[in-house]
Amino acid sequence: MNAVVVEALTKRFTDFAAVDGVSFEVPAGQVVALLGPNGAGKTTTLEMLEGFLTPTTGTARVLGVDPRRGDRRWRARIGLVLQSTSLDAELTVRDTLAIFAGLYPHPRPIDEALDLVDLADDAGTRVGLLSGGQRRRVDVAIGIIGRPEVLFLDEPTTGLDPEARRRAWSAVGNLTTAGTTVILTTHYIDEADHLADRLILLAGGRVLADTTPAGLRSQGGPAVIRYRPPGDSSRDGLPPSLAPYLDPDTQTLIVPATDPAVPLRDLLNWADRHHLDLAGVQIGQPSLEDAYLAAIGEPAGPKVSPS
Repeated sequence: MNAVVVEALTKRFTDFAAVDGVSFEVPAGQVVALLGPNGAGKTTTLEMLEGFLTPTTGTARVLGVDPRRGDRRWRARIGLVLQSTSLDAELTVRDTLAIFAGLYPHPRPIDEALDLVDLADDAGTRVGLLSGGQRRRVDVAIGIIGRPEVLFLDEPTTGLDPEARRRAWSAVGNLTTAGTTVILTTHYIDEADHLADRLILLAGGRVLADTTPAGLRSQGGPAVIRYRPPGDSSRDGLPPSLAPYLDPDTQTLIVPATDPAVPLRDLLNWADRHHLDLAGVQIGQPSLEDAYLAAIGEPAGPKVSPS
């Protein structure tokens, strides 16, 4: 059974097609990440599935219903976590959830929702005193308080620190084990890799790829050599074949190579001259981020400045 069915969905704003003929189906219980650069059409697609925008052409069905015609009973079956929300800063977390729970016929117990998003210890804290990560988990708790069959998450962890992001991932993971269908947008490739069963890549309003994380990696192009030289090594002496691939932020060599033997030989000679240990060298498939960048037409690895 499909929880979501999208057929040739298009949304135009005057002459601009924000979404241009998008089609996909999402089986019940699946977690799907919509990926793509800014302006790819991710949020516009979500807003049509949520019933906030009317498609120019095409059709969408969520739980068998056209979102534009969804009534209160239908809305009680979906959950939304928008990019930003405005909550009463003076209310406690528990009181906030109690208000939203009152909007649903069969809400999830508040203590259960608090446990799912790891906020049980903060139930009595006023919303205005919460950290950004805690506030975002309140947003997720609001999205799940009605026991949704389909949950839409629009950039659920943007701006959160790594620990807060992983706590939010845990909350989503708790839901998916119970069979909730999740459709999320994110700019974090590791987030999509951690959460999603399936990736739909959008660019220019169109679907570029519909695959799994493993499937995308397999399409990512040549092998990649990764090596982080020791901190006291002389990177200035890198041979010309390797120097453009040194990431200045991480000080890591990231070398795409159809034939790894050539750059490996250069790396071996350079390391031998500088008496460096090559135990940390890795050769493998492109990372999911490398494969994603290749799919949307962006170069992977460090940017090379023109001379």
